[in-house]
Order: sequence, then structure tokens, then C-alpha cells
Amino acid sequence: MNWKPFLVIVLCAIQYNLYSQDDLFFEKPPVFPECESTSVDSLQACFDKQVYTKIFNEFKVPDKVTEDNYNGEVVILFEVDAKGEFRVIYVDAMYSELKDEARRVFEDFPKIQPATYNGNATFKQYSMGIRIPLVDQSVTTKDLSEDEELAELENAAKSEYDSVNKGLQPFSNREFSSTLNIPFTHSYYAQFDRNINLVGTNSHTGSKPYMYEDVANYYDFEAEQEKLAKEKSSFAGRKLWNERFVRVQGKDYWFTVDPIFDFEVGKDTEAEFNSTFNNTRGIMFQGGLGKKLTFYTSVFESQGRFPQYFNQYAESIRAADEIAIIPGRGIAKEFKKDAYDYPVAEAYLSYSPIKFFNVQFGQSKNFIGDGYRSLFTSDVASPYPFLKLNTKFWKIKYTSTWMWLKDSRPEATDPEGAYLSKYMATHFLSWNATKRLNIGMFESVIWAKSDNRGFDVSYLNPIIFYRAIEFQTGQDAGNAVMGLSAKYKFTNNIYSYGQFILDEFSLDDMTGGNKSWKNKYGYQLGLKYFNAFKVKNLMLQAEYNRVRPYTYSHNTIVLNYGHNNQSMAHLWGANFSEFVLIGRYHYKRWFANAKMIVGERGLDFNTVDDNFSYGGDIYRNYNDRPSDNGIELGQGNKTTTFFTNLQVGYLINPATNLKIFADVTFRDFNPNTVTNTAIKSNTVWFNLGIRTDLFNWYFDL
Repeated sequence: MNWKPFLVIVLCAIQYNLYSQDDLFFEKPPVFPECESTSVDSLQACFDKQVYTKIFNEFKVPDKVTEDNYNGEVVILFEVDAKGEFRVIYVDAMYSELKDEARRVFEDFPKIQPATYNGNATFKQYSMGIRIPLVDQSVTTKDLSEDEELAELENAAKSEYDSVNKGLQPFSNREFSSTLNIPFTHSYYAQFDRNINLVGTNSHTGSKPYMYEDVANYYDFEAEQEKLAKEKSSFAGRKLWNERFVRVQGKDYWFTVDPIFDFEVGKDTEAEFNSTFNNTRGIMFQGGLGKKLTFYTSVFESQGRFPQYFNQYAESIRAADEIAIIPGRGIAKEFKKDAYDYPVAEAYLSYSPIKFFNVQFGQSKNFIGDGYRSLFTSDVASPYPFLKLNTKFWKIKYTSTWMWLKDSRPEATDPEGAYLSKYMATHFLSWNATKRLNIGMFESVIWAKSDNRGFDVSYLNPIIFYRAIEFQTGQDAGNAVMGLSAKYKFTNNIYSYGQFILDEFSLDDMTGGNKSWKNKYGYQLGLKYFNAFKVKNLMLQAEYNRVRPYTYSHNTIVLNYGHNNQSMAHLWGANFSEFVLIGRYHYKRWFANAKMIVGERGLDFNTVDDNFSYGGDIYRNYNDRPSDNGIELGQGNKTTTFFTNLQVGYLINPATNLKIFADVTFRDFNPNTVTNTAIKSNTVWFNLGIRTDLFNWYFDL
């Protein structure tokens, strides 16, 4: 990727025209010997004049530039460090000879008194333009143009660009109190999970991702980053270890720009190919306009080859006319015959017109729950367009989300070959019943686009029951599910959580012992233990998930609980039980994560002799079941899974969550009957990389 345009953006964004970023604080700019007797108020102007004078006296315009009659500018970004020495950071010019000359001139600048901040020596950064042909810019001329009778408005307009630069302020990390979402990764959220779950807080942790302004009441992001700060003196050191790449702030706006990386290489002992890899490059842009509106966008360009079992799964859920869908990321094209090319983009706007209300619109993912998994809405599928309303008052937080989803299977396209569209709407009410107990109520509905039905406005009402609408519009109009969640805080360090999801239920069949297929439900039980065994920053988590066959499926298969051929809840679909054990620890910038999953599920045989749906694949029609009664969890091709992962690493930059890591994964996948879709696998995967950690990867298929 050519990073030169990004560097130019950086240069333009932080251009100060010899005005410092720290105007608002008690400080003094660098001082030349010629300026020592100058008053404090005039020191900056004296510094400017001395810089321009030395440039005019020392700069030699190269012959090639003169011969070409070039008329333009050399833009230079430089720093006067805490020792008073000049250092060039970046030069932009049409000719390389001009760049070399600008660097030569600044290398000959004398050592001067450094800038001070509250009496302490500090660095200062400046940006300036050198006009070509060379003129003495230290001299202020009265005539800006030949027309001496310019209107006042024209004069103001001509100085508008410079006035914008002069209005820049020191960067103050406004994101930490903004309505931006905190990038959702389980490892990062574990660092402040304890703080927002202290006994007595009125926090709401069920709906994710969190906004910074919500968590800032319980966790000081800036103080925590300051604890990790290192290499504060040099510009390159700060950008590598502590800060965002570009940081710009004015009175009513701010924004940051950062490159995104995910470079990994590994070895799968089971695979025939030589190595696994992931090569992601991208850019992340976020900011705020005023106090109410924030924005975020990230673009990823990726190529990768993963462990064999992951590749096989990605190809088994492929989209029409494409080779694969990378779980959690999106549709992939073939790359060099044995790898995948999968571009991804995410973006959203977040707006809070009043204190109690926030609305977000964009393309990303959502998660509802306090566990590692969610049986309501999870982040295991690809990003999708969404509209979300968050309302918080008293002891209640109410979240309504509308999502635009796709069914991209080869057999689910329209006559023109386009992927079928469907829509999903959810309500989640979180209520802090006591200081220790939180209760959540959830409902969702999925309906599909058809010839006479598109986006049904009946579901736009954010406080209505979807079951009632489903009956009004027809029983098969949508697939509605309901759920209940709870969280109880035993102490400041220990809390339990759980979910119950109900897709369909027959009380008569339940009490009669028939084990009816209609009893489609699932539940989750979990426990988190912070500062476990009095070890600071050690978090342990245990979780059990169990979902009955045919849950989330439908007789109109496009109405299943999925998007882009992936589940919108648990990535295993249904007809499974699972136990998860997780440990996370961090010390300063070092971290370690360990995960173990033991599970049992029932898969389909998918053979000519037995093509029944046994309830695990949510994309199959539940009318393809072998019987109405005697339905048991794990029925069909019973398969056991054992998955472990150990990861250790070092946080390079806490501002961007850039980290270097190494991990090892062991996975044993053992079906009773080996079929084309249930392949016995015993994998050991070694992997290391450097990654900007912004989302969750789920390799525990």
C-alpha cells in the first residue's frame, strides 16, 4: 500500500504555520539568542522571524528548479526538541532537490533555548511553507495583491485557511468521554469489566459495544494509558508507543487517523499447505463534530489462509458464485488458488440529541449479553447495516436495533442472481432491580423481503411486542423469538450471568414427556471472577451453553436466525451443549489469554439415505425433521469437540490496541460418522503476528 498520500494528509492536518498546538496553556516558545530580550508576548513572533530570516539567508534554490521556472512551495514539518535542537520530521515538495535543500538548511540551525511548559523544557512542533521563488517571508508587506481596495469580506476569506490552523488546540483525548463505541474485543473489555460491575453501580452491561461516555463513569481511560506511557520525548517514539498516528483538535471538532495492521504467519500441522497467514492493511478514521455527533469508519484490505478446518468451514458456507465466506468478516474471493481475498468496511454515526438518548446508524456488529457467547445477538456473523436507539433513564436502559441482513447461499438468490434480503429487529430492556441484580428482557423478529413485502414499518415501533405484530401480519410473516437474561453480583469481584431464549414452546408436550420438536429453547449459565485468588488483573470465566434442536430455524428457510450464511447468535447454531473456561491476565503491557471449550453437538448426515434435518443447521427447513417427538439434544451425527488456545503477547500501543502476540491452538473434532460435511480433524496450529485488535476472531468452530 502506498502510504505517501496518508503522510500528506498528516502534514496538511497538523499544519500550524508556525503556531504551536499548546496555545491554551502557560508556556513559552523556543527562544533564539536574538530574542532573549523580547517580551513574552512577542517571543513567538520573534521566533517566526528568525526562522524565516535564516531560511532566506541560507536556502539555495537548486539550478534545476530555477531553470524550470517553478513557482510553488516547500512544506516542512519540524520540531524543536527538549534540548533546543531542530529536527526535520517530514518535507513535501515537487522536486527532490528542494527536499534535500530544506533538510540541509534546518540541519545547520543553531541550538537554542527549548520551549517550556509550566517551567519545564519540552518539545514543540511546527509546520511552515517556503515560497519558491525565494522571498524574505520575515518581512510583513502591506500589499497582499495589486488591488488595494479589497473588501473586508474578501480579506477575511483569504485568511480563512490560516485562521483555521490558528484555531487548533492541544489534543485532549475527547474520544474517552464521547459517544463513540469502544471496539468490542473480549480481551479488552475484560480490563474494565470489573469496574462497571461493582456492587451498587447503576451500569448496564448487556448491550455491546459500549460507548466511551458510559464506561468513563467507572474507568479512567486516560489515566490507564498514562500509566503505560513510554518514550515521551521523541515524535517517533510517541507515535509508536503511546499516541494515535494523526491527532487534530479544534474548538468544536476533533479527529484521528490510524493505519490498521494484521500481519500473521503460522503452521497448521494437519494441513497440506506450507503455512497459514493473514495480511491485512487498512485505515481507521474517527472523530467528533460538536458535543453530540461522532463518527467512525475503518476499511480493511485482507488476504489470508487459515488452518484447514477453518478453511473448510469457510468454503462450506460460501456465497453464490464465490469461493468462501470468512466467518465474522465477509464474502471472499480466491487468492492465489489456495487463499482468500476478503475486503471489509465498517462505519457508523453516533448522535445524542439529549442526555438520555443516543441513535447510531452504520455498518458493523452488535452483541447482547454478559458472556463469551450470546444466545440473543452475537458478533460471530459478518458486519451488516443497522440502526440502533439507546435510551437510558432511572434504572433502565432500553435498546432497539434494526438490521438489514442477507441470505447469500447459492440456492437462495433471486431470479436476477442477487442475494435475498431480510430484516431483523430487536428490543432489549435492561433493568437494575437492586444494587446486585440486573434483569433483561429480549425479543426479536426476522422477516424477509418479498414481492409484496419489503421493510415492514409495523416493526419500526421501538416499544411494541413483536409477537403481536406477527399474529396481525400472519403466522408465517416472521420468525419471532423471546428471551430473558439475569446478572447477579455476589461481590465486587464475582458475578454470575445467564440467558434463556425461547423460539417456540409446547407446555402439553413438555409435561407429557414427548420431547416434542416444538420445544425450541436454549439457556446459558456463567460466572466471572476478577482478581481471582487475590491475583490482580487475573480474570477467570466459566460458561455453559445449551440449545435444543431446531431453535432459530424456520419452515421458510430465509427466515432463519442468520446473516450471510452465519448464525446471528451462537456460531454452532443449535442442537449442542458446550462448556467454556477462560482465563485472562495482564501486567503493564504484557498479557496472556487461555481458553478451553468442550462441546457436543448433533450434525446432519447429508447423505442420500439420510438427508433429514436433525436441528443443528439453522439454515435448514425444520419440516425436514425425522420425527415430531423423541427429539433429544445431540441427535443425528453426534460430534464431540475439544478446543484449547493459549496466547501471550505485548501491547505496543494502547491508544490503538496494537499488539504483538504468539499463540498455539489445539482442536479435536470427532464425529461418530465421517461425512462430506462432518470431517474428523485433529489440529495443532502455531501462530504469531502483529495486529491492531479491533474485533473478535472466533476460531472455536
